Amino acid sequence: MVIVVMGVTGSGKTTVGQRLAETLGWRFHDADDFHPAANKVKMHAGVPLADQDRWPWLRALRAVIEQALADKVGAVVTCSALKRAYRDVLAGGLPHVRYVHLTGDPGVLAARLAGRRGHFMNPALLDSQIATLEVPADAIDVDVALTPDQQVAEIRRVLSV
Repeated sequence: MVIVVMGVTGSGKTTVGQRLAETLGWRFHDADDFHPAANKVKMHAGVPLADQDRWPWLRALRAVIEQALADKVGAVVTCSALKRAYRDVLAGGLPHVRYVHLTGDPGVLAARLAGRRGHFMNPALLDSQIATLEVPADAIDVDVALTPDQQVAEIRRVLSV
């Protein structure tokens, strides 16, 4: 199985995804590691990515998901996956892929971003990400108000992993 931990900036995708992968003994892949430098420069400057910026990045992540499935190993992938079209590129037609949507109050997310240091994502992009988000109907929603350990426990409970 591949679990895609998704959500807007500041939702805790990396923290929760890493902890989930560690507790399961699965591979971990952070989508931020797959962004080309040009995308990171744009986001750092507070410029939202256009779809044409995202397609190569999403295809690279799909290759990671396909490889994990081919290797028959569990993996956790973190990715904003804001639109259905992005999720279709990531895993459309692939078996054994589940989405976990980290969701919560925008004020909580903004407070997290205000305290984050050393990340390329400009906190000013939170509003554009919230506006872009197409909430998935088939995802497991997990509230970011829970601690990361509680979020991991909830994901494991719901997915029976």
